[in-house]
Amino acid sequence: MSNPLVEVQKFGQSIWYDNIGRGLITSGDLKRMIEEDGLLGVTSNPAIFEKAIAESHDYDPSIRALVGQGVDSALDLYERVAIEDIQLAADVLRPAYEKTGHRDGYVSFEVSPFLAADTQATVEYARRVHAWIGRENVLIKVPATPEGMPAIATLIGEGISVNVTLLFAVEAYEGCAQAYMEGLEAWVAKGNDPAEVASVASFFISRIDSLVDERLNEAAAAQNDAGARRRLEELRGQIAVANGRIAYERYQELVASDRWQALAARGARTQRVLWASTSTKNPAYSRTKYVDELVGLDTVNTIPGETFDEYRKTGRPGPALQEDWDARQADAHARMEALAAAGISIQACTAQLLEEGVGKFSEAFESLLKSIEDKRKLLNAA
Repeated sequence: MSNPLVEVQKFGQSIWYDNIGRGLITSGDLKRMIEEDGLLGVTSNPAIFEKAIAESHDYDPSIRALVGQGVDSALDLYERVAIEDIQLAADVLRPAYEKTGHRDGYVSFEVSPFLAADTQATVEYARRVHAWIGRENVLIKVPATPEGMPAIATLIGEGISVNVTLLFAVEAYEGCAQAYMEGLEAWVAKGNDPAEVASVASFFISRIDSLVDERLNEAAAAQNDAGARRRLEELRGQIAVANGRIAYERYQELVASDRWQALAARGARTQRVLWASTSTKNPAYSRTKYVDELVGLDTVNTIPGETFDEYRKTGRPGPALQEDWDARQADAHARMEALAAAGISIQACTAQLLEEGVGKFSEAFESLLKSIEDKRKLLNAA
């Protein structure tokens, strides 16, 4: 019986796993997923590490040992155990990294969300953890804030591979693509090989429908005309994929540009669009909606655990992004125009989601540090 997680590769998409944890690695489950499910990468974020460290005892021996060595800062303890996870996962994924010619096989580690509004601090943190991790197949995650964009260009220009995260707006995606090219140009100007640097642009999906659907429900409830109300209701669950399709359209335009082609001629690798936040939040929608509808050439989908398991069972791989391209792109643009005509600004929604995204990761990071501090005290008292 075919495995949809493997079959999807026929259509040009790589599947990464949006989860990490010590048990996933030491149990052999990660290796099994690579071998049986065709898994080609792993992503992490503060919320994932919070769950992994706070809700298990997998890290207690490491934390106890570190405390015994005199490491007593919650931040230091977090970085040491988290970076060990990243190193272990990168080693397990190294064969995939080699097999794909360094196209896949990456593990992502995020800069502290507390630094999202500080360009220089982001750069310094990324440099430090990148050197500490010491693996070629690692992407440092940098948020797509206004302050993050110049940090991305600087890091790429220093040969540090980057996963640009928290992309919601097409305009922000364009900004990160320009930052990637700027960084590559600086790297090449120093006489370096651009093929040594990688990047993905993590474009968030389901959170857009969650917020826009709220706005649509409010607008429909205030609408007296039955036809107008029905048209608003028909847009529910349609905007996130439409927005993603338009971002992917812009990606294709950018890689066809003279600027990119000059870099490609030197061996540069495209900054693939990575679909993130692809679990389905609304139970009325298919559980694999944001995987099925976003399969396409030169893309990545990083899938959380439950959706990963569901797609293995019920996924329907196909050339969703390429099929009937002209008609589907026209439909995507029409949906966005209908949203604007209804008085709902996608720009306002994506700006809100970026702010909320940084805030949620900061809250998760604070909670994570508190959990580690509580563990440290408990283990000290034992």
